[in-house]
Parts: sequence; structure tokens; C-alpha cells
Amino acid sequence: MDYVKIRFDRDFDGSVSNTGRSFDEMYHTINPQFTLADQSWNPAVDVYQTPEKTIIRIEIAGVRKKDLNVEVNSKAVRIRGKRRELSRRQGAAYQLAEIRYGRFERILCFPEPIDTEEVSSSYTNGFLEIRLTRLNQADVRKIPVHRG
Repeated sequence: MDYVKIRFDRDFDGSVSNTGRSFDEMYHTINPQFTLADQSWNPAVDVYQTPEKTIIRIEIAGVRKKDLNVEVNSKAVRIRGKRRELSRRQGAAYQLAEIRYGRFERILCFPEPIDTEEVSSSYTNGFLEIRLTRLNQADVRKIPVHRG
């Protein structure tokens, strides 16, 4: 079984880049030269829950493990990577070219806090699966605010 390196961050901001990413996707559809960011494609993602876990499955066929970066904090997961273009056959002319290559980034935010000590992942048959354990609301520490 291959393992994917997961980095645990204190914080990263996905909310600001989502607006820019939407514009980038719109302009890229019109003309790929109009892209604003270093991101070339958006892999498909499924997120589902079991009673204890949140599972993320992302379709990234052709991405090498060394070109994959997963970061986790208590609120979100950021998945970044790069799918390298395969060498083209000399003298070949494409009739159809739908496979996207280059960099990608997906940031997924969650309403319930994540236990960063209980995260696992696997990469099999072109799918990255990340398993996150959610903290119970009872496990979230509330701090009282006192008058100064």
C-alpha cells in the first residue's frame, strides 16, 4: 500500500481564493490563455460521511504520489498537485484532447471540527481517499469570556 504524505497546518485560507478560482474557471472556458492562476484543472471530488468519519474521494488519475500534497487543519483540507503531460508521439496529430494536465488545488471546508490526529489516506487506481475523524461537539472546548 502506498502512503500519501499529509501536512498538518494551523490555518490556510480557502475562502478568498474561491472567488478568484470561479473567475479563472469562467475565463479558462472561454480561452485557456485567460487563466489568472497557476491552476489548470479541477479534479472531481466526492465527500460522504459515516457515523464517525468524513471521507473525501478525489479522482486524480495520472498524478504521481511525489506531485501530491495534502494539508489538514481542524477546519479544512487542501489537496494540491500536478498531473504531468505525457510525451506526445512524434508526428501524431490529435483528433480529440480532453484530458487536462497541470496544477490543481481543491480546498474543502467542514462545518464540524476535524481531529487532525486521526487522519489517514490511500491512493489506489487513480483515486485519492482521505479519511477524517470528526470531533464530537462535546469534545470541542468552549472558553468563557470574562469581563476585563
